Amino acid sequence: MNARYLSAGGSGLIAELGNAICPEVNTQVRALAVGIEAARIPGIIEVIPTYRSLGIEYDPLVTSFEDLARRVREVASRIDSTPLPPPTRLSVPTVYGGTYGPDLSSVAQHADLSESEVIRLHSQATYHVYMIGFTPGYPYLGGLPERLHTPRLSSPRLKVPKGSVGIGGSQAGIYPLESPGGWRIIGRTYLNFFDPRKNIPTPIQPGDTVQFVPVTEEEYLRAEDRGRGTEDGGPRTGDGGPRAGGGKTKGQEIPYQERPHSRLSALGSRDAIEVLRPGILTTVQDRGRFGYQKFGVPVSGGMDEIALRVANALVGNTQGAAGLEITAMGPQLRFPADTVVALTGAEVDAALDGRPVPWYTSFRIRAGQVLDVRNCLRGLRAYLAVAGGIDVPVLLGSRSTCLVAGFGGLHGRALVAGDVLPVENPAALLSDLVDREVPLARRPRHPSSVRLRVVLGPQDDAFTDEGRHTFLESVYRVTPEANRMGYRLDGPRVAHSGAPDIISDWIPLGAVQVPGNGRPIILLADRQTTGGYAKIATVIRPDLSLVTQLRPGDAVSFQAVSVGEARAIVREVEAGLRALLAHLARPDMWAYAARLGDVPAGISPSVLEPAPGAFQAMVEEPSRVTVRSPMAAVVAKVLVGTGATVAQGQSLFLVQAMKMEFEVAASRSGRLLQVHVGEGDAVGAGDVMATLDTST
Repeated sequence: MNARYLSAGGSGLIAELGNAICPEVNTQVRALAVGIEAARIPGIIEVIPTYRSLGIEYDPLVTSFEDLARRVREVASRIDSTPLPPPTRLSVPTVYGGTYGPDLSSVAQHADLSESEVIRLHSQATYHVYMIGFTPGYPYLGGLPERLHTPRLSSPRLKVPKGSVGIGGSQAGIYPLESPGGWRIIGRTYLNFFDPRKNIPTPIQPGDTVQFVPVTEEEYLRAEDRGRGTEDGGPRTGDGGPRAGGGKTKGQEIPYQERPHSRLSALGSRDAIEVLRPGILTTVQDRGRFGYQKFGVPVSGGMDEIALRVANALVGNTQGAAGLEITAMGPQLRFPADTVVALTGAEVDAALDGRPVPWYTSFRIRAGQVLDVRNCLRGLRAYLAVAGGIDVPVLLGSRSTCLVAGFGGLHGRALVAGDVLPVENPAALLSDLVDREVPLARRPRHPSSVRLRVVLGPQDDAFTDEGRHTFLESVYRVTPEANRMGYRLDGPRVAHSGAPDIISDWIPLGAVQVPGNGRPIILLADRQTTGGYAKIATVIRPDLSLVTQLRPGDAVSFQAVSVGEARAIVREVEAGLRALLAHLARPDMWAYAARLGDVPAGISPSVLEPAPGAFQAMVEEPSRVTVRSPMAAVVAKVLVGTGATVAQGQSLFLVQAMKMEFEVAASRSGRLLQVHVGEGDAVGAGDVMATLDTST
């Protein structure tokens, strides 16, 4: 078998088996996936089959790119004899036209057919499932009759309803979730194509076949009334048997029973946290869910993985425990029981019952106290770990919130006021967890300009020499279009050698794709698992912590390293982390514990003084304090005026940034001496918006 083996960062490999969308190449891809999984090659994390290539994510601490490519070649040399599991045939009841298929008439017009002829042709065809991607459970289907080939919409819809049946060029597809989309929608099904409660969350997999069955609107509505398909939320396709990619039985369910942790029902138990104010975007995250990218499921997890791991170590948790990821402006939380917490990642303005708390140091919280994480002073994302870890249900192997698919974490969404977060019991006595501290020299600096190390590829050959030079020698700026899916950059155009599109394949974490406008996009934790733009490079995993702390307006440049150099960097960083985590497991200082009354008798007062520059938020504040913007934004509304008396936490401004609107609140109670900004003004991160007199 002829194949190209392409590097995808320091922990990814793409085996490219062809350059066409056809069942023959796709069969080879699926056979290679089965063969690799059967070979149980050490270091492989997961295998992601696509149209004509196979993505492989691996652990660089266990294997190297060269060794993995050699092992994959060995498997590829004998895949012709690899038996593939028999395909499942799924019938998809579909109501065509009307509000369910708003583009049926335009497809008919393009094909010079009547709507009934379009329905007949579409429903008589048998479709081959090439791959699953774009969103969880989204099947890319081949076999659309040529007469029905129709260009995609010139302007994608912002919301396509769940179950919509679409046509895009020569392909057909089914939208498992409400999502944006540019395909022509001709109908809708009531079947559920994604259920995160199941070990295998999709009813079909690559290699299976689909046939659409026309139903009336009355039949469709009756099916919805019966429970929108079946009682467990998915179509009945039979047992299915063990499948490639995990050896799990199709349809096997994970027990799913959420505790009553919405609103106030769980308060009174010692393992719950009440959300008084949610912050702009606060989610439950752990290290992510692996093994499900082939079903279109994003890995998710903490954007700054290193910060989350360190936070967990500070409070005695395993590195995989779930904590809170706090973006820009944080939550206000009431703790009904004693616990120990730690804040890492972005440097924050935070207080416990009005008293400033430290950064990168574990500290005690007493029952009934309120922790107020007001905003991120430097960096964009902070992490709050609680001794024991946040105890939300495990779905597809993780507690992480997947915002794009609306599952995981707490009800698949960001926190809202009134939520209650259950917490597991800590593994150690709280007194043994207090005052673990990361040395000042090991804490992040969060600069506003970073140079990111990248491995070129997997499609760097899709760019001109000048384009690659531009990419590596230019400075780019983070745009407001920066979120958990990815960061769009603005700067010099990176020139393609041909069309910017490729046949969709796997998107590794940190991939830098370049669409037709030539501006790079760094793809991150909630990225879609497959995509059709050429990827010029991939940011190495240790440098992703730098990316995810950048704010709109910050500067980015790139430096190329080899795959071998990337592996050496990972090994060095992991060795340093292991040493740090071992150090944190030895509680030997009591400085901040003393400030909360948790200090042993006889301790020297000199121990209680912070080192120069440490815990800047602990320094006594003057009577005049400033209210600053947490990020680059535009002032949408000024809510109070000069001379007004305001309470701590009261909203002073509404600002817009990162496609969201959020509030900037008073960090202390007092009187407004001056409002420095007006509606429509642009503010940068840290810019003064108002001055408060706190002496009144």
